[in-house]
Amino acid sequence: MSPGIDWSALRRARDAGEAPTARLAEMLACSPRDAARALAGSLGMECWETTDMQACEPAFDSLPLARAQGLRCALVHDTPGAGFVGILHDPLDSDLRTQLAHWSKGPVRFVLASPDDIHAYLNQHEDRSRAMDSLPVAAESAGDSREAIEELSLARMSDSASPAVRLVNSTLYDALRAGASDVHLESTPAGLAVKYRIDGVLDFVTEAQGNALAERVISRLKVLAALDIAERRVPQDGSFRVRVQGREVDLRVSIIPGVHGEDAVIRILDKRAIVEAHGRLSLDSLGFDGASLATLRDLLRAAYGMLLVTGPTGSGKTTTLYAALSETHTGHDKVITIEDPVEYQLPGVLQIPVNEKKGLTFARGLRSILRHDPDKIMVGEIRDRETAEIAVQSALTGHLVLTTVHANNVFDVFGRFTHMGLDPYSLMSALNGIWAQRLLRLNCPHCSRQHSPDPRDLAMLPSSHLAAQDFRFLRGEGCGDCRGTGYRGRVAVAEILRLDDELREMIVGRQPIRAVKEAARARGTRSLTEAALQLVQAGRTTLEEVRRVTVAA
Repeated sequence: MSPGIDWSALRRARDAGEAPTARLAEMLACSPRDAARALAGSLGMECWETTDMQACEPAFDSLPLARAQGLRCALVHDTPGAGFVGILHDPLDSDLRTQLAHWSKGPVRFVLASPDDIHAYLNQHEDRSRAMDSLPVAAESAGDSREAIEELSLARMSDSASPAVRLVNSTLYDALRAGASDVHLESTPAGLAVKYRIDGVLDFVTEAQGNALAERVISRLKVLAALDIAERRVPQDGSFRVRVQGREVDLRVSIIPGVHGEDAVIRILDKRAIVEAHGRLSLDSLGFDGASLATLRDLLRAAYGMLLVTGPTGSGKTTTLYAALSETHTGHDKVITIEDPVEYQLPGVLQIPVNEKKGLTFARGLRSILRHDPDKIMVGEIRDRETAEIAVQSALTGHLVLTTVHANNVFDVFGRFTHMGLDPYSLMSALNGIWAQRLLRLNCPHCSRQHSPDPRDLAMLPSSHLAAQDFRFLRGEGCGDCRGTGYRGRVAVAEILRLDDELREMIVGRQPIRAVKEAARARGTRSLTEAALQLVQAGRTTLEEVRRVTVAA
């Protein structure tokens, strides 16, 4: 064994439930994959990546997929006649080597891989083969339920003997490390399925066996979120806070009863994640193209009026508004926001959290803001007629109002406000522009390869975009860097409608939406699909992703 590696520290980490490669990565200040290479080199082992595993045939008949996911290892067929390859993330686990040799009933050659690469490989096979075997719960972290703020750290992972506490805390800890936006705990006939939403897509992680354990996990969440643990018949919402590596993270909990028990969704509101992801909170960091940014900045320079940002939940609307305020705030204007909740704290900006239980709604808070001498107002979301009317009046009386509304594109906004019963003339007089956006996953830079798109995806393109020679079609094959999805990171694309007098007259006059779209296109409005296709043309994403995010059924 290499004297350059602190083997005693790795053994202590392993005994505490931490992957040795993860601890070595911290010690060497490198990625888990580089740590796996260093560890494999010191032991004279091969180090495999996901692409190496994909070249072999899985041996799920010997080691079922569900059990492999629980043990964080894999067994594949080696070259014909040469037995099996056992893929380990922990080279110090002699018991697992013995088990793999027993299950294979033949010679096994062991190689090392990072936990992320193993997870990516197994995740790719999940849809094709999922065995209903017992899957033990991994104990990755622990917390102290007596604290007001739950502490999540590897150092405290063995503090609690409760399997439910260990599962909740390890799930949250891993979700934060993976950059998940939501954690889904879904009750099943066999127990509890755990899924993370990463880059807008749900990713199955593990399944804890046993209905009793599933009930205890949901009860643990209820205790943390100060909910009624005896109530299992109606939905409940709450929140709590955890501390990870010295920073506090807010979590919102939604619990709903289902056929097999209660399901829980935990929304992760990491106030520092935006800045850590982009370096600095600015519009440039969000990935919009130059033309879109120029139009948005021009709209933000208006002295008064309303700018609407629209899109589905999770499309980055609030982040865009945060970046806009952060970039334009000079300290000479009074900027006030009302949000539900306050997701990121902006220096020099008065931010008001909605508290409906205490009677502080968007409408009531907005009325109070107008008496506070604001120059710019950000309303987290327009949900009802009262809030919409106050926001419009604010824009008409000399304030710049930035707000969001749920709609599929810039033209659907008019139908939303008509449904609320708003006066079209007042709305059009106040409205400067509408900004619709989506987040598209980007091809993983580590495993992207040239590929030929599915003819069905090519058929969805407008005829003007069917010149295949103008496109650089790339697609990620799946690796540890992207957790087997082929995508890593997201970028925003926008559809912008800038209103002028002619467009306002057409909308107030209830002209057909087709005529409004044609007039907007003549003024340079580009659809979300067209904006997304530019990313496909540059090889940054795929036609499948464009279809998933921007194309209506």
